[in-house]
Amino acid sequence: MTRRVFNKEFKREAVKLVTERGVSCTQAARDLGIGSNVVSRWVREAKADKTHAFPGRGQMKPDDAEVARLKRELAKTKAERDILKKTIGYFAKEPT
Repeated sequence: MTRRVFNKEFKREAVKLVTERGVSCTQAARDLGIGSNVVSRWVREAKADKTHAFPGRGQMKPDDAEVARLKRELAKTKAERDILKKTIGYFAKEPT
């Protein structure tokens, strides 16, 4: 069984059925042939962030992309710090 993929427009139309037309999530899901929990999740995502809801496959919301960039930068900075610590330890030793 393959996983079904829905485009952004399909998701927005499903959310409009629930929010603008007053159809229940269960009825909208039945009409569209998908699970009611899927429609409920789409409605929650759309209410949480209308402008960046359903970013698409492989794309992140701007906030998530910024967090990922900062995590990469932090990892790089920690690696540089560790190299400097080892270097200081090497040069701080007294010659024997």
